[in-house]
Amino acid sequence: MNPRLPLTAFEVNGSAVALPVSPVKRLSSVLRDDLHVTGVKVGCDAGDCGACTVLVDGEPVCACLMPIASAVGTKITTVEGLGNGGLSALQASFLEHGAAQCGICTPALLVAASALLERNAEPDEAAVQDALGGILCRCTGYRKIVNAVMAAARKQARPVGGIDFRLPASGCAIGLSPVRLDGIAKVTGAEKYGADSFPPDALTVLAVRSPYYHARFSLGDIDAWKRMNPGIVAVFTAADIPGINRFGVIPPFADQPALAEREVRFRGEAVAVIAGERDAIANLGLADFPIVWTEQPHVLEPGAANAEGAQLIHENRTGNILTKGFVERGDPEAALDGAAVIASGEIETSYVEHAYIEPEGGYAYLDGETLVIVACTQAPYMDRDDTAKVLALAPEKVRIVPTATGGGFGSKLDISLQPLIGLVALKTGRPAAMAYSRNESMISTTKRHPAFMKASIGTDADGQICGMVFDGDFNTGAYASWGPTVANRVPVHASGPYATPNYRATGRAVHTNGPISGAFRGFGVPQAAIMQETLYDELAGKLGKDRLDFRLQNCLREGNVTVTGQKMDASVGIADCLEALKPHWARALADASAFNMSSESVKRGVGVASCWYGCGNTSLPNPSTIKVAISQDGHVILHQGAVDIGQGSNTVIAQICADALGMPLAMFHLKSADTAISPDAGKTSASRQTFVTGKAAEKAGRVLREQILRFANVSAKATLTLDGATVVVREGEAVRRIDLAGLSANADGYVFEATESYDPPTTPLDAKGQGKPYAVYGYGAQLAELEVDLKLGTVKLVKITAAHDVGKAINPVMVEGQIEGGIAQGIGMALMEEYIPGRTENLHDYLIPTIGDVPPIESILVEVPDSEGPFGAKGLGEHVLIPTAPAILNAIRHATGVLVTKVPATPSRIMAAIRASEGSR
Repeated sequence: MNPRLPLTAFEVNGSAVALPVSPVKRLSSVLRDDLHVTGVKVGCDAGDCGACTVLVDGEPVCACLMPIASAVGTKITTVEGLGNGGLSALQASFLEHGAAQCGICTPALLVAASALLERNAEPDEAAVQDALGGILCRCTGYRKIVNAVMAAARKQARPVGGIDFRLPASGCAIGLSPVRLDGIAKVTGAEKYGADSFPPDALTVLAVRSPYYHARFSLGDIDAWKRMNPGIVAVFTAADIPGINRFGVIPPFADQPALAEREVRFRGEAVAVIAGERDAIANLGLADFPIVWTEQPHVLEPGAANAEGAQLIHENRTGNILTKGFVERGDPEAALDGAAVIASGEIETSYVEHAYIEPEGGYAYLDGETLVIVACTQAPYMDRDDTAKVLALAPEKVRIVPTATGGGFGSKLDISLQPLIGLVALKTGRPAAMAYSRNESMISTTKRHPAFMKASIGTDADGQICGMVFDGDFNTGAYASWGPTVANRVPVHASGPYATPNYRATGRAVHTNGPISGAFRGFGVPQAAIMQETLYDELAGKLGKDRLDFRLQNCLREGNVTVTGQKMDASVGIADCLEALKPHWARALADASAFNMSSESVKRGVGVASCWYGCGNTSLPNPSTIKVAISQDGHVILHQGAVDIGQGSNTVIAQICADALGMPLAMFHLKSADTAISPDAGKTSASRQTFVTGKAAEKAGRVLREQILRFANVSAKATLTLDGATVVVREGEAVRRIDLAGLSANADGYVFEATESYDPPTTPLDAKGQGKPYAVYGYGAQLAELEVDLKLGTVKLVKITAAHDVGKAINPVMVEGQIEGGIAQGIGMALMEEYIPGRTENLHDYLIPTIGDVPPIESILVEVPDSEGPFGAKGLGEHVLIPTAPAILNAIRHATGVLVTKVPATPSRIMAAIRASEGSR
């Protein structure tokens, strides 16, 4: 704030405010930076995402678009002001319906919905969609948000402590849906995300990034430039990096510099960081930054990158091939030669942007000799190790403190700003803070791999699959990231959840000068499923078989062997999922037939698709460690290192541990994934946390229980509870009390403590991809109903029905939330999402589903327990997305008779396919 400026007066949440600020400063900036009202989020600074929505005199307004001068004399309400010190009925409804996942969009949704409820106490779904249509949510799929708003009229306001986390007296948590343990902070605005708690004396950090796909560069007189820009404290380049200027999530493939050295390989690559006082950075222009660019030839498509004589993006990677994955079983050529029916095709998919509503943000500071980084992330220990390597520090001298993470979906597995802010803090001795702009986030972070795939599948005369060949090039962009994982996971999964005795699949990760492709909910499997599932529909048509029955005929069952030679002894739930869809399938086909009888220009179609997904790393070590303890003052302390990015691990892992320990969930207190206090629970990816970390939590809970029972000298039938600082042990009529205060505690203040690890039992794949890549698989099948306008090519989704085998639903409401959120992302992939470098680098031009784009979703929870999982549970987060796009594409073909072979299936592509089909008749 500038004391020489005139005061701007307004009211915030009932309190009068008068500040000396520039009249053109954004309202969002004043609220966040000057008043520290951080429930107001900034996702784009362009009015595209709506995360900054507040009420101005009762009306919803995007605070990032409103200059503070326009707020003079107004009454502003943010999420912090909705509950009057407690929880409004709407906030309570959001909690009880599971309408907040990552929570970054929740404050905006709540304030906009509050304005709606002031006008209309009992809105219908259309009214809710209309009121919230300008606010994007990437996690939930919107359905629970709609339900929470519509139900709010029947709720009562609550005190903050009035939400009951407790469970029945039995203490059984598994299978119930308690309010998420981190939920209250999300609905009150108290949750702190990456950019919400910067120290007031922190330097602001800004990156200088390449405007070119491929260029060489040289730096000029940086010192002279600094002197021309007061408030700029330092500029750092690759020459200032003290360690190894290379990082990567898979160490043998690490190839990405934190700051480029003389050459950039993709648009958006960082070449320097500027550190300065906040106002100086805010007003800084980079047009005169002393850098000279020399643009070089670039290649953006794998075909061109892999062509003979193509320029190598990395000299040590022949043909621009990062790596290949391969699985072969039997003799696929012979099987196809002898097949009665064959379907062949090609599919191309696009870059897909993660589009989490929270751009990357965080700050770093020195605590003695330890560098502390407080930032959003999915993988704190991986961040620690890579940052330490870049900055030449011992890993124990780097501490990662994860903030709440406003969505990740895979992209926040890779480090982004961590080494940059760490470098500034180390070199200047001052805290250093950085928040990516929306454009910066989109141009510099990873994407879903574009895929160029072809396949052939054959059956015998009875419709039994006899062979399949799959080949796919995956555009991994300029650096490795998760390219090796995609290349290796896809061949294992490209058969789909079907018995395929003769099979060969090859996946290649190919370098280009495009955006870096990394992890995104499925590691390439969603792309491969489109190829396989669309061919299954074609085969069913040629055979004259019902499409669902054809899948049931060929799906994996207990006793079958997979394409990697793994015998599936138990817990194969795909047939159960398909059977669960049968009545819905029959009804949907009948509805479509009746609709189409009376409609000429709009046709209804029904599609189905299946999925399977191996939970955890592919044939690699995959451990998680959990610590749980009883403190001397009478609390159960769970050191829960599985980062919760909205999927609910904070609650689900605690539920598992509570039942294993035999104490009520309400007695648990969480310690975060801070690397200084919690053991490594592994990365939040690959649908592994419920399964792998959950199993570690189950083991730790059981071991802690055994310690207490032995101390009390009672049998396993005894029950445990806490009464203040006393453990109460009951066995039959006998009661034993353990006075915790009277027992010695360790350095952490714990009287009883257990730390346990779990690593799924897998085996390496051999040269032909044979082995046991995963210990547990999840399964699912989805049915899509939609209408296509044959004159416009537009698609209206009518309903999606999803049946998913989760082994055991630890928290059914959260399971449904994952299904609905995954389906929403699958809708985007199928119909609208296409990241084009240089063109769709914001949330205005890059489209993701809005609240009006997601139809009613019916979730069917199938439970085929797996003895390897905690209480029988399997992972879920990724396979909920996999069947959606192929089911939609199959439904479009059912409605129109044509398959769109370039995804997304935009109206122009649908019309082009229709015209091509008409022209070939």
